[in-house]
Amino acid sequence: MDNFILSTKRLVLRKMNKVDAERLLEIFSDPEAMRYYPTIKNEQQTIEWIDWTLDNYTKHGVGLWIVEDKVTGEFLGQCGIVPQEVDGVIEMEIGYLFVRRVWGKGYATEAALACKNYGFNQLKLNKMVSLIDKNNIPSIKVAERIGMHVEKIIHKWGKGVCVYAISN
Repeated sequence: MDNFILSTKRLVLRKMNKVDAERLLEIFSDPEAMRYYPTIKNEQQTIEWIDWTLDNYTKHGVGLWIVEDKVTGEFLGQCGIVPQEVDGVIEMEIGYLFVRRVWGKGYATEAALACKNYGFNQLKLNKMVSLIDKNNIPSIKVAERIGMHVEKIIHKWGKGVCVYAISN
């Protein structure tokens, strides 16, 4: 279980690898799931995403992790901790993105809460953020459910992005 990171009541979070490309494409090729991202992703861009994630594991010891159903092993999405630049400072972000067929079941909140606890308890981080498009109400609700509050609005990725933050 070298790839295992953490688990919750319903979920397992594990390290991403190249064979996850097809699963991730279920999210990345869905225009609705990718509404708040610059564009949908093709197979090559998905491989680049995985490479970026693997690089984060090496450089930072964290990254986005694959989220699966604890009982069935079904792919649900990705959630994890990634470095993001905010106003010239690297902050550790709780990021999450799930397949549309499982939206509304609380998986994002459950996984994000587990990542928050992992970041504070295992990694001893003092602060974590989530960068969320100001119009992405479902993601904002997840951030709020795990105790985050808007710290500021920045311009990133060509648009207004809310910086949700929580301190330990």
